[in-house]
Amino acid sequence: MDVLVMAHVNSVPALLHPERPPRNVVTLYGQPTPESLALALAAAVETGRTPDEHSGTVRHLGIWPERGAVGDAAWRDSTTGQMVTRDLAIPFDQLRETAGRLLSEFGQMIRRLVAGLSMPDWPEGSRRAIGFSMTPLTDAMRLTGEHLLDTLREADGLAYDTEGD
Repeated sequence: MDVLVMAHVNSVPALLHPERPPRNVVTLYGQPTPESLALALAAAVETGRTPDEHSGTVRHLGIWPERGAVGDAAWRDSTTGQMVTRDLAIPFDQLRETAGRLLSEFGQMIRRLVAGLSMPDWPEGSRRAIGFSMTPLTDAMRLTGEHLLDTLREADGLAYDTEGD
């Protein structure tokens, strides 16, 4: 029996929109829950921790229950102009651990996002995606207490928007 993908995480490098920082688009499948959103956000956080020295890196990840996040990263080599790709894999246990930290630190915000995605006025069958900036989130993951609050205040909170297709 095939297990369906529960989410996708796709990056949009700053090179495509120079006035904006790099962004990730998280797409959930099925009924959104705080846990499924936290796992998808965990994949975005974990890929943000990979040491890509390449500007313009594009990442595509699928997230499966028990399998983790699997995908690839691609960028253009600045010296040769060749497209370079690298496989990415984040074990499910690592995603679950990061998702747990996200839920403990940002549970209320994650639940609000899920509530917005679950509103009944979305057209039936519409795809729901959340675009978000990683910088405040990844910085906040390293901080606790008053330092965390200062970071969020400076960033005007974690910006998000919802879009239906």
